[in-house]
Amino acid sequence: MRWRRRDENWVMEAVRQQHPRFFHAVLSDAERTVNGRFEQWTCTTRWQGLVQALRLMWVTDAFFAQTCYRAKARLQALGVPVLPRIFHRLAMSSAQVCIGDPVVLHPGVYIVHGQVVLDGLVEVQPGTAIFPWVTIGLNPGHGMGAPKVGRDVRIYTGAKVVGPITVGDGARIGANAVVMHDVPARATVAGSPARPVGRSAQAAG
Repeated sequence: MRWRRRDENWVMEAVRQQHPRFFHAVLSDAERTVNGRFEQWTCTTRWQGLVQALRLMWVTDAFFAQTCYRAKARLQALGVPVLPRIFHRLAMSSAQVCIGDPVVLHPGVYIVHGQVVLDGLVEVQPGTAIFPWVTIGLNPGHGMGAPKVGRDVRIYTGAKVVGPITVGDGARIGANAVVMHDVPARATVAGSPARPVGRSAQAAG
């Protein structure tokens, strides 16, 4: 048990070292969110970017919650007690955004409307869009491995991405898909269990 706790502490410390700086992450998320809303990012200074971020907190469903997660992650990395839990609760209550402590969300991710759960040693790269009712995390009975999601991935409503798998850059995961195996870069998968569709299916065949 003592060794297990040491291993868990080492893993969590490694995760915290990967968390980005707060303002850099928020501004990158804001730019990705603006682009996802088919608006134009015209900010040239940090001040303009912060004003845009404040606007997004007011007019969107999930950006405030995502910013709360960023605050939680950064405070945990700095070893600040209590406040991370408060920010986690704010994210949950405002948009049902539940992002666990071991998750690494790189700067520039778009959470479209909230209602998402990410937990376990999940890693999500920049440019990814996560739609409502998406779960990304562990697959019970398959150890502690969790998905690594590449750049510019789109995970549509209701999808479940679970287990020690990799989702390649530019992949598309269809609504309500259940993904338990690796997804190649730029592939589109759908169904339960998820399989390649369209050109992706032809390439796989």
